[in-house]
Amino acid sequence: MTDAHPPVTNSIPAFFTPAERAVLPDRARSFTGLTYAVIEGYRHLHLDVHLPATPEGPVPLVVWMHGGAWLFGVRDLLPPEWPPNLIIQSALDAGLAIATIDYRHSREAAFPAQLHDAKAAIRYLRAFATELGIDPDRIAVWGESAGGHLAALVALVDDPILEGSVGVAEGSSRVSAAVCFYPVTDVESLPPMISALPEHVRQMLTTSGVPLPPEPVDVLIEHSPYSPEEARRILSPVSHVGAGAPPFLLIHGDADRLVPVGQSIRLNDLLAAAGADVTLVTVPGADHVFAGTDPRPQAETAVTFLAARLQLD
Repeated sequence: MTDAHPPVTNSIPAFFTPAERAVLPDRARSFTGLTYAVIEGYRHLHLDVHLPATPEGPVPLVVWMHGGAWLFGVRDLLPPEWPPNLIIQSALDAGLAIATIDYRHSREAAFPAQLHDAKAAIRYLRAFATELGIDPDRIAVWGESAGGHLAALVALVDDPILEGSVGVAEGSSRVSAAVCFYPVTDVESLPPMISALPEHVRQMLTTSGVPLPPEPVDVLIEHSPYSPEEARRILSPVSHVGAGAPPFLLIHGDADRLVPVGQSIRLNDLLAAAGADVTLVTVPGADHVFAGTDPRPQAETAVTFLAARLQLD
């Protein structure tokens, strides 16, 4: 069945073929399947760390956060349109270490569990920096879609209540820079998911009588300990912008129908007004996951930014 292709329901693949699994990067030293948190009643949370094969001293680290509408996705798979090791290999070839992390999906645990998990991963990496050969003072975050949203929250949220107590409970989760590919930044202005579908598909769904799938944001906060209004506020990175924000790079397709480019524009404007170091790059003609364009130039831009902000010699 080498010609099998996964059926898609509500944009979530039912399976992945063996060829779609990511492979270990070239010219690297890898630590795979590290358990950064054990949470009773949930699966163990894992991360992988990849370092340049011959590093000189502790290496600056980038933490990659996958997308998937907070509903699906794993640390070692990119959007299927992308080269499978685009992110990891780009970082390594620039001399950066990179960690890829899993976090709980929204049907496993409500927000803010995902933020707690991401912050726990950074605390773990910082706590074991010596063993892993990374520099605990030079850590950045990078993510796409839901992972880009999560990266923005990690970079901006500095509230002990939102730190969580997952995994390594002590230590800082602060980061030195953030790169966000087409992130959700303001859930109040996010259009309904159905609006991103082609017109004929929308008409078919609305006239078929089949219930529409719930909005990913609604699933994410359905069982949150916060009220719906407060959860939506906390969930929005624009609510956390302040003068202490680290450098940001936002890259967004100007034809993105799922997460409109206005989401990145709004965060960019607020960061700039707060005096933060922020750069916004819009990609002409690119839909979500940079569909319709080549993602490699965006990865190159991101790596150049990260190398500069992490002071890679």
